[in-house]
Amino acid sequence: TERLSGDNSGAARLALQRFRREAEAAASLRSPHTIQLYDFGEMDDRRFYLVMELLDGIDLESLVRRFGPQPPGRVIHVLRQACQSLAEAHAAGLVHRDIKPANLHLCRLGLEYDFVKVLDFGLVKHETGCASAQTLVSGPEIAAGTPAYMPPEVVTGEPIDGRLDLYSLGCVGYFLLTGMLVFEADSPIRMIAQHLRTEPVPPSIRSGRVMPEELDRIILSCLAKQPADRPPSAEALERRLAAIDVAPWSPRRREHGGRITCACRCP
Repeated sequence: TERLSGDNSGAARLALQRFRREAEAAASLRSPHTIQLYDFGEMDDRRFYLVMELLDGIDLESLVRRFGPQPPGRVIHVLRQACQSLAEAHAAGLVHRDIKPANLHLCRLGLEYDFVKVLDFGLVKHETGCASAQTLVSGPEIAAGTPAYMPPEVVTGEPIDGRLDLYSLGCVGYFLLTGMLVFEADSPIRMIAQHLRTEPVPPSIRSGRVMPEELDRIILSCLAKQPADRPPSAEALERRLAAIDVAPWSPRRREHGGRITCACRCP
């Protein structure tokens, strides 16, 4: 929730308009890999509220912290589903702007495991605007997003499109494969500076683990400094991931006293 400041201020009215516009945009998304928004509004105490579906599973940040780097096949399986969510949003002219492991949830959906849900469209913004523009939870002159997953154009204030999210998704893939951030730094400013100027070490070299060369190349292409050097769309990225020659990931299930549980290191 977010509370309005002031009773009848212009800023408060604009905040309410912005909240409704962005909530309506998020509620319009229907991909099964996007968390469903059922209702939204303003409470009596002037706080905004959102009503969303309840998820059963674990976010990718917690998954890696608990179980370490993930197999390439599983990473590809996860990234492809995230691409499907982003493809719909981008087709509607919406950019998520805060793709990170904590905002990607690995769920159990019925008898299906490893079903990805993309969360938190609170920073959602229409394409062609400047990345530093004010949104639902960001104020003027504040770069919205998370420094470890923040593409260069968020900082430089250039016009944005869906390729912004693909940079962040590349950072997510890097983290899943290596258990490490693309860039390590002792302050957010130094981390952002590295995203602006430093070329990343390939995930296979950073982790010392064997992985498909094409997966290495795809992750690095997502992390290109210039949007024009990244995959042109979420659909194109999903197709490239699908074409990688790796054994398909299929979560194994087993019966325990009539209760089905996952046998692939997920909760």
